[in-house]
Amino acid sequence: MSRPIAIIVAAGQGKRTGGETPKQFRALLGRRVIDWSLAAFKAHPSEPLLIIVVPRGTLADHQDFSALCDHLVEGGQTRSESVAAGLEVVDVAANTPVMIHDAARPGLSGRMITRLLAALEEADAAAPALMVSDALKDVSGKRLVTLDRSPLRRIQTPQVFRYADICAAIGDGARDYVDDLEAVEAAGRTVKLVSGEARLGKITYEEDFEVIASLMMGGQTVPRIGSGYDVHQFGEGDHVTLCGVRIPHTHGLVGHSDADIGWHALTDAILGALALGDIGDHFPPSDPQWEGADSGVFLTHAAKLADEAGYIIANVDITLICEAPKIKPHREAMRIKTAELLGLERSKVSVKATTTEKLGFEGRQEGMAGQAVAVLAPAPKLD
Repeated sequence: MSRPIAIIVAAGQGKRTGGETPKQFRALLGRRVIDWSLAAFKAHPSEPLLIIVVPRGTLADHQDFSALCDHLVEGGQTRSESVAAGLEVVDVAANTPVMIHDAARPGLSGRMITRLLAALEEADAAAPALMVSDALKDVSGKRLVTLDRSPLRRIQTPQVFRYADICAAIGDGARDYVDDLEAVEAAGRTVKLVSGEARLGKITYEEDFEVIASLMMGGQTVPRIGSGYDVHQFGEGDHVTLCGVRIPHTHGLVGHSDADIGWHALTDAILGALALGDIGDHFPPSDPQWEGADSGVFLTHAAKLADEAGYIIANVDITLICEAPKIKPHREAMRIKTAELLGLERSKVSVKATTTEKLGFEGRQEGMAGQAVAVLAPAPKLD
């Protein structure tokens, strides 16, 4: 079998989940939703040629995908148009396997890819399917009518075809099908269904994020928890940097880097959860290259170590301790910056502040302190 093609369709608007960002580009377990499927395809031994289809008019906004796939394509108004756009950028042998996958189904595993490619050797198309476990009722009339659920199946993606068959069935995408299987069904092709997986469910509504995340975690409930603490004294300057946000103040914070106590404490919390020492072990203050450094570099490094160790950052909680400046007006900006850097939903990031009621060095306004807690969970498996 020749090297397969994988088309990740991410051209929808995802309006039913709410929010400004389409669901496929929102954060889930420390990555964007689409990144989970991309990682599963890239890790598979068949080494599929990867095509990502993004919403029309947003090609320039998603250029970061160019380094992660073989082709980055602009989609159409409908799913069928988007699939057709992905098919158009390649010219391969007629029997080349083509896997078409919804970006909003992040629970893709390597075993599912293998299962589908094997099934394609026995039919013209293949797809994962689940039994219907709930009772079904027809509510179109005045009275409820119970339907027989035994012959019904819930169809998932990826759906797999041979290149010539899916190109002929989809055409230019002028007709919009409910899924790609419907297109080949209309052409009289045979379809083999394989056992689907609950974790391969589709994110459609806001509550689905938590459901799919739980399924992807596979019931793993043993987290690792770390805490961090940092202190810097006030010195000359006209601002302080807290959680990546520049805040005007009568003094600055003295430190070898930018003295961001919030992100320093959080970096130590993540390193502590991993039992990998503290920020000074990884970025010695005696090293001149870190003079004035953006603390985002330190936090990114800690997050990378968590990923390499097989953990995702589940949530973080930062407490800033000071009399001044006022933190509340800048709190949301801090949450946004921290969430963006760690690839988390804002709901997973807490930033709060307290005073010491004029007691201690913080109360005397000699400096500021920061505390942080980070919870790390085992990362979902892609195999």
